[in-house]
Amino acid sequence: MDPFLVTPDWLESRLKSPGIVVLDCTWFVPEMKKSGHDVYLEGHIPGACFVDLNRISDQDSPYVNMMPPADLFAREIGALGIDNDTLVVVYNANYVSARLWWMFRHFGHDKVRVLDGGLNRWVAEGKPVEKGEPQPAAPRVFRAAAPAEDIVSAEDVLANINGGNATIVDLRPTGRFNGTESSGYPGVPSGHMPSAINIPWTSFVTDTPDRSFLSPEQVKGVLEKAGVDLSRPIISTCGSGITAAILAMQLERMGKHDWRIFDGSWHEWGQRADLPKEKSA
Repeated sequence: MDPFLVTPDWLESRLKSPGIVVLDCTWFVPEMKKSGHDVYLEGHIPGACFVDLNRISDQDSPYVNMMPPADLFAREIGALGIDNDTLVVVYNANYVSARLWWMFRHFGHDKVRVLDGGLNRWVAEGKPVEKGEPQPAAPRVFRAAAPAEDIVSAEDVLANINGGNATIVDLRPTGRFNGTESSGYPGVPSGHMPSAINIPWTSFVTDTPDRSFLSPEQVKGVLEKAGVDLSRPIISTCGSGITAAILAMQLERMGKHDWRIFDGSWHEWGQRADLPKEKSA
């Protein structure tokens, strides 16, 4: 079994299997004023539960989508009928499934896979969908392990800019990175961190409606073409830590484990007056 991805055929044949829970984690940036839950209700994989990334983020942080405390994550995940023996399959209708994959891994649960191509590929291959809310799952006890050391702070990133060895890769759209488009977050200016390399998240998936993941060999080519030295550690960042996880998962698929995610990403960096910012325009 692929340790990262599953196909629609594989999942369809196991939808009623005990020990497997499917999660829809569709999410949109605030600027879009669109509800992931509404999209879920309009059509989702049969039996899939909706997980709200806003709900399972750190509720006390001034920055959006920050990794939650272990107890909050465990409580919310257990309420979805998931325990530590459950194989979790995550998908979405846009681009955020890798974020939830990373969250599970961060808390020690490696029994998690991403549906390659997400809902778009599922529908394109003629698989069934259902509308509305499914029957609620019976709650289970999920125990979160001690968090992995895979997150860096803004201070860590600043220290790296001032003399560290890691390469900062920013997965936001080029216009947001350059400062020519809105940041996507009201009140937060666009721009980028000094020394960061911009490789939009779309570079790591296919240019097709289903946005399937590129192969590890293709990802290696994308990184090298952009000037990323793969012998050095990588700090992955984006708007709020969502698409940064796409690069993290792709690096894991390549067998490269010396990566970290700047969880606050641009939502934190862009609004902190004490941090240096640049624009390319």
